[in-house]
Amino acid sequence: MRRYPSPYASSFSFGPGPVSTALKALIGVNVVMFVATTFVRSLVNQLGLVPARVVPEIWRLATYMFVHGGVFHILFNMLALWMFGAELERRWGTRYFLKYYFVTGIGAGVLTVLFSVLPFPFAQQVHYSNVIGASGAIYGLLLAYAIYFPDRPILLLVFWVPARICVAILGAIALLTSFSEVGGVANATHLGGIVVGYLFLKSARVHPLSELKYRYLKWKINRVRKKFDVYSGGRGADDWDRRVH
Repeated sequence: MRRYPSPYASSFSFGPGPVSTALKALIGVNVVMFVATTFVRSLVNQLGLVPARVVPEIWRLATYMFVHGGVFHILFNMLALWMFGAELERRWGTRYFLKYYFVTGIGAGVLTVLFSVLPFPFAQQVHYSNVIGASGAIYGLLLAYAIYFPDRPILLLVFWVPARICVAILGAIALLTSFSEVGGVANATHLGGIVVGYLFLKSARVHPLSELKYRYLKWKINRVRKKFDVYSGGRGADDWDRRVH
């Protein structure tokens, strides 16, 4: 049986492990859509994210994630989905992983639309552009990977760098190129995936409803302990006659 490294260990390995059911489904849908759009090119315009047409065509915020512009586009996106998604899904579980994937992907689309209405030339070019690809969600996964495995080495061009530094570099590139007229369209979405991923993970840690549930459960446990006279194990110098139930 193959063993995988500890999430907290910094080590090299060939790939993150086997492809899970969720990853197979996501990759499969992307491949099917790529084949479909290759033969029916009109689907790219119908499913891509065009900010000027989002209202009332709201479905574009989700469908754009499954449309890619070429072989290398889908190849690198699906490779990144497997590399970073497999380990995150093992840590989170399938349900939370899929939730995070779609929240960051759709959220990146929403931020792209908001970015496109800014009164600046570099933003206005995005308003009528057709944004496609899963890169928004992929950048969200990259951020999560850097948070959970900050010292895990990632090959960036020809150098191995810690995950946290890799994400910082990619985020800076996305931010700078978002204000240019050359790469602003795609990189606005990339940056959106990072921003939404950060906000999602931060809110999950301090979610008020989860905190209330935790406090209520703790109160119930303490109440049951007192009711049934439950004490912690072990014996101190002054509790030799304590009953343990």
